[in-house]
Amino acid sequence: MAFLNKKCVMEGKDMNPVKVRNLEIGTGIPKICVPIVEKTKKAVLEAAGRITETKAQVAEWRVDWYEDASDFSKIKETLEEMRDVLGEMPLLFTFRTLKEGGEKQINSEDYIKLNQNAAETGLIDLLDAELFTGDEAVKKIIDTAHRYGVRTVVSSHDFEKTPPREEIVFRLRKMQELGADIPKIAVMPRNRKDVLTLLAATEEMFSNYADGPIITMSMSGIGSISRLCGEVFGSALTFGAAGQTSAPGQMDVKDLAEGLALIHRGL
Repeated sequence: MAFLNKKCVMEGKDMNPVKVRNLEIGTGIPKICVPIVEKTKKAVLEAAGRITETKAQVAEWRVDWYEDASDFSKIKETLEEMRDVLGEMPLLFTFRTLKEGGEKQINSEDYIKLNQNAAETGLIDLLDAELFTGDEAVKKIIDTAHRYGVRTVVSSHDFEKTPPREEIVFRLRKMQELGADIPKIAVMPRNRKDVLTLLAATEEMFSNYADGPIITMSMSGIGSISRLCGEVFGSALTFGAAGQTSAPGQMDVKDLAEGLALIHRGL
């Protein structure tokens, strides 16, 4: 794999931001994204409405939770109504597969088509493509997304362990090499040292290799600090909850916003 070798933006400076609607991801305080993990259209739209009343800047629709996830006509119908509810709040479209902590399994061909169809609607601003779907699959999704002006988050999730620092950096660099607008990795710590491993990998990627914003997090309670200190180590977006959580360690949006602001004031 031929990676970029240049030294990127260093500590104390913003990366090249990713702009979606009126929001810049990669500048200032890390942005807060709240996932929608509901089964029915009614519940999805109600959750979207609640998010607009919080301090969150991005909504994520976890489509793998949706009862009609196999019917794209119903997905599109819900997206149209959700767009009206969210207004100018950016929307991240995500189908999290079973192997990466999601609710449903899906074959590779259907996964690619689902994400391509979502991008083509013009109703979403970002979409999530899982790294381990395979290089060619990820490239197909990214190409279609970019053709329709949609930014891509290429992601990797490990709910069992925290890989070594070198592996975390390798995955983030590979995501960037494939064309991700925002590389993302979430890992599970087994102890406090694992949290430090994730933070060290984040700082290394941010300082030495990143061309734009990245997202990293250590899950569970002991990893909660990683959701707060992104501005220090280089993670540009964090996930909070406005009701039901979608991953271990997510905090309430209000508490998260207060913590992020407190750290920002101290920098």
